[in-house]
Amino acid sequence: MISRRHLLAAAAAAALAAPSARAAAPPPLTVYKTASCGCCGGWITAMTRAGYRPKVVVVDDVTPLNKRYGVPFELSSCHLTTIGGYVAVGHVPPADVGRLLKERPKALGITVPGMPLGSPGMETPDGRKEPYQTLLLLPGGKTRVFARHG
Repeated sequence: MISRRHLLAAAAAAALAAPSARAAAPPPLTVYKTASCGCCGGWITAMTRAGYRPKVVVVDDVTPLNKRYGVPFELSSCHLTTIGGYVAVGHVPPADVGRLLKERPKALGITVPGMPLGSPGMETPDGRKEPYQTLLLLPGGKTRVFARHG
């Protein structure tokens, strides 16, 4: 038989758990991409599977967005994402985005320049992967390694 005390304790535990689950939800993200890019869809799928809820905005060219957010051409990629006051440029792993949002470094965001094989959205049928780095994008176009992959 369940006592009133056990029922109240269970209700209190559920009430306490609910706000923390809501607080753990990732912030909204907006992905800017061109209509012709197919690999961006793979990255968006990876982010969705990781619990993010991407809003996709199709643009003619991402170059003006890179300039607006201070991303140098050599660090740009086929899409640019805004999330939590940062940018994530290119095929950045979802875990790196989560770490960025958790650690909140003084930076513009993170980038995976180019389109490295095996990065999210750039998977190959034979499973080939190449090593790559996620770079922390600092003001003035400077970078430092944020994460290494492969």
